[in-house]
Amino acid sequence: MKNVLVTGIMQGLGLQITKTLLEKGNTVYGVALENNAELKKLKRQYKEKLVVILADLADIEKSCETIFGKTIGYDIPLHGFVNNAAIAYDDIISNLQYDPLLRMFQVNVFSPMLLTRHVIRNMLLHGVQGSIVHISSVSVHTGYKGLAMYASTKGALEAFSRTAAREWGERGIRSNCIVAGFMETGMSSTLSPTQKDRIYKRTSLKKPTELTSVANMAEFLISDQSSSVTGSNVFVDSGTI
Repeated sequence: MKNVLVTGIMQGLGLQITKTLLEKGNTVYGVALENNAELKKLKRQYKEKLVVILADLADIEKSCETIFGKTIGYDIPLHGFVNNAAIAYDDIISNLQYDPLLRMFQVNVFSPMLLTRHVIRNMLLHGVQGSIVHISSVSVHTGYKGLAMYASTKGALEAFSRTAAREWGERGIRSNCIVAGFMETGMSSTLSPTQKDRIYKRTSLKKPTELTSVANMAEFLISDQSSSVTGSNVFVDSGTI
């Protein structure tokens, strides 16, 4: 089975991805802001298969040192990386503020870029033909009022992932994005029922994207079953596009 680094595992999609990977027999090195009740319960169930790493990805250098210098190091081979952690700064463009924009780019873009650097170095050191999966958003491809800044961070990830696939494909390292639709998560909890209903009615299925569907796709892209899939945006969005 595989060793997989997953960020943002405390709740929502990250927690579901972690559960799905563990159920398939993988070992998960999961990054979270705190070791909450859900993670403690999961740790009791999977014991040695789940390693919880406490780190704030807004502090990029410290996070990289904690994850790779103090925990994984380069003795443990990584076979996969799921970049799930993200924060949202939602507002209309005329109200744009620099500080929250910078923090969002630190967490959503700069941190995963630097983590990817460490992951690729680890894979090269161990001769691993690994898989990198970035969680993107359908907001990159459709216009939603108030999401211009958030969508721009996910668009940057998609460009980064596509080029990484070209750069490292001959070494067997794959990179893909899952373009997720709107889900019932903490990030969408600030939306009113009316706003959510309006969004869901724009999809083919007329309902939110299921966490389990996105998590299953992440597990598939990490697995060897997807060995010919790289440089792709895989849409799991209830038919929004």
